[in-house]
Amino acid sequence: MKTISIDHLARVEGNGGIHATIDGKVVTDVKFTINEGPRLIEKLALGRTPDEDVSMSPRICAICTCSHKNSVLRAFENAMDIKITPKAYLLREMMHMGEFIESHSLHTFYLALPDFLGYPNAIAMAADYAFEVQIALEMKHYGNHIMKVTNGRYIHGENAIIGGFGKWPSREEMIFIKDRALQFMPFVQKTVDLFCGLEYPNSPNAETNYMCCEPGSGKFGFWGDEILISTGETVPRDDYKSVTNEFVVSHSFAKHSLYQDKPFTVGALARIVNLGDRLEGQAGEMYKKYFNETWKTNPFYHNPSRTLEIMYAFERIPGLVDEFLKLEDPASVVDYEVKDGKGTGLVEAPRGLLIHHHEVQDGVVSYVDIITPTAQNTEDIERYCHVAAQ
Repeated sequence: MKTISIDHLARVEGNGGIHATIDGKVVTDVKFTINEGPRLIEKLALGRTPDEDVSMSPRICAICTCSHKNSVLRAFENAMDIKITPKAYLLREMMHMGEFIESHSLHTFYLALPDFLGYPNAIAMAADYAFEVQIALEMKHYGNHIMKVTNGRYIHGENAIIGGFGKWPSREEMIFIKDRALQFMPFVQKTVDLFCGLEYPNSPNAETNYMCCEPGSGKFGFWGDEILISTGETVPRDDYKSVTNEFVVSHSFAKHSLYQDKPFTVGALARIVNLGDRLEGQAGEMYKKYFNETWKTNPFYHNPSRTLEIMYAFERIPGLVDEFLKLEDPASVVDYEVKDGKGTGLVEAPRGLLIHHHEVQDGVVSYVDIITPTAQNTEDIERYCHVAAQ
């Protein structure tokens, strides 16, 4: 019996490793370890005001800061029955699109593509694929710019607050964002064709359940009030624990999750499997051109799924800007009173379903439960690694 250990995985957003135990020709065990220590946000937030919690909770992740911000805001606004204005809703969606573009372009071009093209890293790849590397940088910069305009900073912005925003961006800033989105579309098309046209390994290959937010109204989107499972079931936001069932493992700082005693997958592939037939425009055309049954059983297809979502975001942005600019400028934040309540916020982070549940009692936070995409994906990651190793 022997163990093969990869203590430090390269080109992942985080710090992890994989350890496979092999007995003869049989893989007996695979462990996926997350080595980063717990953030302890769920305990640090107790006794804080809701405003303080909204500022603190997104510190869990610098890459997904806007997703955490949107999720915790939705949780508190549900808890205290706060209705934001349509204009604030549109701007939060815009903020979310910026994060998806920034994160997905980083992951696809810099973390994934070098492997498929046979290079050790993106810097080595740049000599032969200068165009792809440059476009990825510009996409990432554009996504960062959207987050700065909408939320005040690239990382851990504070403009999005309970009840709306600290201030509205200017008309000129919004028009610039729209114009740049339109200019990018030919390059987005090349990105989709590139990643959907790559040859992906046919192993690991195994069926699984996929989960994501149900955006409602038959639309594609990145948040909602229900969890949609690939079996066709939907689960209300406040019943999220019946789906995630988090538990602690001894070999990793990340929790694991099982649904009906089986692992499941969240993320770009889950969204495309569950919602891809709702895509419209060029993204819808590309989905019909490339998607097939193979995607449903092979996790490598997270990569082309991300590019379809990049295209969706770029197509969505001009419409968001137009809708935003048509509306009158109300106060950027609605008046509200802090009151006792319990609320859950569901959004899609780039890595998958993100759940924030926050409770308020006597004006301060009394309970916090945050379930990240990693905690939901790790059990399936181990299973797919086991299949691949065997």
